[in-house]
Amino acid sequence: MNKLSSVMSQLHTIADYCRYGATLFNQAELFYGHGSENAFKDAYTLVMYALSLPNDADDNMMNCRLVDAEKQHILTLFSRRVEEQIPVAYITNIAYFAQLPFYVDERVLIPRSPIGELIENQFFPYITENNMPKRILDLCTGSGCIAIACASYFHDAEVDAVDLSVEALNVAQTNIENHGLSEQVIPIQSDVFSGVEGQRYDLIVSNPPYVDQQDIECLPAEYQHEPEMGLGSGIDGLDIVRVILAQSARHLNEDGLLFCEVGNSEVHVKALYKDVPFTWLDFERGGHGVFMLTKAQLIEFAAVFTAANETH
Repeated sequence: MNKLSSVMSQLHTIADYCRYGATLFNQAELFYGHGSENAFKDAYTLVMYALSLPNDADDNMMNCRLVDAEKQHILTLFSRRVEEQIPVAYITNIAYFAQLPFYVDERVLIPRSPIGELIENQFFPYITENNMPKRILDLCTGSGCIAIACASYFHDAEVDAVDLSVEALNVAQTNIENHGLSEQVIPIQSDVFSGVEGQRYDLIVSNPPYVDQQDIECLPAEYQHEPEMGLGSGIDGLDIVRVILAQSARHLNEDGLLFCEVGNSEVHVKALYKDVPFTWLDFERGGHGVFMLTKAQLIEFAAVFTAANETH
């Protein structure tokens, strides 16, 4: 009896396979940074995917027995996770952001930004019912998750979703259509603001590439499956952020706001722009490195932002 047959003969229920997968993943010392917190969550997601069951299936189902074909399918998925060190979202082609499902593949980053929590809360208290945004720009949209989530939580807003990558925009278009938002969310190829010259918005939201060179060189294997242009952005990770800070003011309406994620490169932002009073946001579900600036602040420190961009 080979190893696969031996495992299948000893494991019978959904719970058995979730436990077995978690053990496999822990032994393989896999990394969980793409929307999953631990080995059991990864195993559970793959088991439910293999069985075409929802991730919130009734606990009573955990003791249901599996047929051999189902067992084999699950073990094949487990092998991919361990041997290729591929994130679960790329195996299932599903990721959740702001409580919404998105199609993802290796043309785009897997959605995991804490900005999702901001969108779910409609950016309160920075945005109130009296000043809901009518036009929103999602810079570096990738899968389109931020743009689509903004459109879903601000039903009256027009949203432009821009990205330099045509491949990413193709994924975004798929998600826009899947969510029935083709008339509300417009994908645009753009190198930062190049494709939206002359356009102004009430809200600019961006999760740009921001990983510095040191972190890029130390990333776990799982990140090697993601498009590098979506992660790295120069030695200090701020090549695109510099452009965003230097040019956002001209694309914001009066009282407009900029929200931008820089992750671990927060330390570089603080070092480069020592005198700028960034508002750094806290998140109930975890996450860091997201700042907010008003249009007035962007104008007040325009010389600082322009100088940093031009001298780099």
